[in-house]
This record gives sequence, structure tokens and C-alpha cells, in this order.
Amino acid sequence: METQLETLSDEELVAITGYRLPSLQIKWLAKNGWQYALTGARRPVVGRVYARLKLAGVKPSSTNAVAEPWSLDLSKVG
Repeated sequence: METQLETLSDEELVAITGYRLPSLQIKWLAKNGWQYALTGARRPVVGRVYARLKLAGVKPSSTNAVAEPWSLDLSKVG
């Protein structure tokens, strides 16, 4: 099973923004109200959960940004 990264890949950012150049990706993200961080190389970084919410038409917030709620189940231990 493949583990997904917490941030979008370069190819996913290209698919969303339509641009390969980081400067144009940044312009698109800012114009469309997306939150992002910049790396030291000035490349945009977008969180995966945030992107899923935005693409679903949900306004991301701290209350709905939890990917998968879980609780510790020790009932099968021992």
C-alpha cells in the first residue's frame, strides 16, 4: 500500500494550477484564494487535506481539516 505525502506533489500542483513554473503557480494559488507556503527555493507547497477540502468546495478551517479522526483501541491487546 502506498503512503500519501502530506503535501501535493509537483505534478499535482501542475494539474491544479495548469502551470509548471513555480512563479505562475504562486500567482494562480494567490488569485484563487489558496493557502500555501514557500520553500527556500520559492516553490509553493500545498497541504493535501487542505487541497481536498478546497476542491470539494469546503472552506478549510481548523475544525474540518482533520483528515481521519481516530481513537486508541486497546481492546484487542493482551
